[in-house]
Amino acid sequence: MEKFAQRLGLRVDPTIFFISAGLSLVFVILLVALPDQIGGAFSAGRAWIVTNLGWFFILAVNVWLGFLIYAAMSRHGHIRLGPRNSRPEYSNLSWFTMLFAGGIGTVLMFWGVAEPISHYKEPPLPGVDPFTLQAAQDAISISLYHLALHTWTIFALPGLAFAYFINRYDLPVRVSSVFYPLLREGIHGPIGKTIDIVSILGTLFGVAVSLGLGSSQVAAGLSALFDLENGTWLRLAILAVLTAVATTSIVAGLDKGVKILSNVNIGMAVGLMVFVLVTGSTLFLLRGMVETVGLYLSNLPRLAFWNDMLHGDGMETGNWGWQGNWTVFYWAWTVTWSPFIGLFVARISRGRTIREFVFGVLLAPSLFTIIWFSIFGWQAMQMDGLGEAARAAMGGAAGSISAAVEQSVPLAMFAFFAELPWAPVMQGIAVLVVAIFFATSSDSASLVVDMLCSGTAEPGPVHQRVFWGVAEGLIAATLILLAGEAGLTALQEVITVIGLPIFLLVSMMIPALIRGLGAEDIDHITIGKRPALSEFEPEETTEARG
Repeated sequence: MEKFAQRLGLRVDPTIFFISAGLSLVFVILLVALPDQIGGAFSAGRAWIVTNLGWFFILAVNVWLGFLIYAAMSRHGHIRLGPRNSRPEYSNLSWFTMLFAGGIGTVLMFWGVAEPISHYKEPPLPGVDPFTLQAAQDAISISLYHLALHTWTIFALPGLAFAYFINRYDLPVRVSSVFYPLLREGIHGPIGKTIDIVSILGTLFGVAVSLGLGSSQVAAGLSALFDLENGTWLRLAILAVLTAVATTSIVAGLDKGVKILSNVNIGMAVGLMVFVLVTGSTLFLLRGMVETVGLYLSNLPRLAFWNDMLHGDGMETGNWGWQGNWTVFYWAWTVTWSPFIGLFVARISRGRTIREFVFGVLLAPSLFTIIWFSIFGWQAMQMDGLGEAARAAMGGAAGSISAAVEQSVPLAMFAFFAELPWAPVMQGIAVLVVAIFFATSSDSASLVVDMLCSGTAEPGPVHQRVFWGVAEGLIAATLILLAGEAGLTALQEVITVIGLPIFLLVSMMIPALIRGLGAEDIDHITIGKRPALSEFEPEETTEARG
């Protein structure tokens, strides 16, 4: 296989590359040839996972968050993620925009209006009536629980592990390198290669699901703007354009394509947010920002451990309807992004300390998320008739935004902008922001998958990088074609099943990190050199702490 790879002009580990590519192709063929059987298998797999392991998903993410805080606050917090004298390669602003645009920007655009409205009209917590003040407060709290600290925990834990073992020990740029303290040289053998192949497949399908959702949202926006038929072929055409933009950025590389696209996109997203703040109910939203911080912090402990054990069918049958559709789906979807977001963040975080990395990755995006939902979420609910008097006048019926979410989740953001000044212009800008966000996610993922196959942070040949961008688009197109009108449900089923093995891998990164950090020669005066890889014991000499 190595000679064949050389003839193709590839710089990869041939086993990892060809098996990953082959399995992706086989899966796509099976989806096309046996859609009902494959769909039934994913449906049954998802039902089993959310019923029997939903509690594990919820508990584990809390454990991950606790470990990250411990690592940052411990005596190991000042260790640099790279050589001792290394310093950050990117400014704080560029660092933040790159990790944000490649990480959660797509999700905020998709769910920024739709999730608060969904929980506002159908409260998941027991004893809360829809379209009430309590329902609105819970809706904001639950949305932030899903998309603030806990989402970034799922990115930060693998990111820290990758940055520590790859940047500090110069191990190959692969997921398997994280497990060196546990596997030693086994990371180069069948077990290590299996870990990398599973990570690549999880990343491909995780991003493919995101591209599928993104094309649905862009299609909804274009349909609202130009009265186009929002059908499968429109979504496929949009997906082709998104893939083309992502491929162009892939060719340009990390410092040119991804960095520039990320900075432009985050600027446009901030512009949209400021526009809503200024043209919406400004004073109401400013007060809401302050109140939302208190709501999030006060409700977080309850929501973080809430398992819905006494609600609905859960008591008798263990059926996790709401949790399976929301929290477990979010964690499974997010964790499929974690190999690529983690490696991407590790790549752009070389030279930062563990403490700086953890608090930067957890707090900065979470603060932005709080501001985003404070503006979009509260404004959407006010437009929908928030307040007892307004709701009573409407007879308790759903408002215009609720009706849009009921009709189509991807339509929510554009129905929202329809209620604001300059609606067509702002809807058009929103379409562009969504499209660039999803293209940025695709190009970031393709570059990282290329790193996983080559084992180095150096960019591979152009055609090698482009292959993965096209592969993501093809997988997403297949899912769109087969999902039909039940697209969101089908994508949830696929990603929940794919996410389980990745979730288990990320959980095992904690003992690997504990072993690695435990080998550091550190006290309150000195910081030692990195542990020797051959023995994974501290080296004898120490260096004065800078």
